[in-house]
Amino acid sequence: MADDEYAEMVLDLVERIPPGRVMSYGAIAEYLGRGGPRQVGTVMAHYGGGVPWHRVVASNGRLVPGHEMEALRRHRSEGTPLRGEKIDMRSAAWWPDES
Repeated sequence: MADDEYAEMVLDLVERIPPGRVMSYGAIAEYLGRGGPRQVGTVMAHYGGGVPWHRVVASNGRLVPGHEMEALRRHRSEGTPLRGEKIDMRSAAWWPDES
């Protein structure tokens, strides 16, 4: 499992993702310069309930496995760009340094 410092870094970043935008597991790891998509997924699975977990998706726009319906409901209410029942990554992907 991820160490506490890494988990805190992931969760702090997820809290910064604006409504209607998303980051992929891999983009989070890349931005932090540590771990990879699986490590980010582990953090989210264990500690992500208190942050906007639905804004973390697979790089192909697939929603959180096992929570697709709730995630889709939240994305629709936030106006997140969708392609069917996946996120439109070209429009919705967010990077922290964007203005």
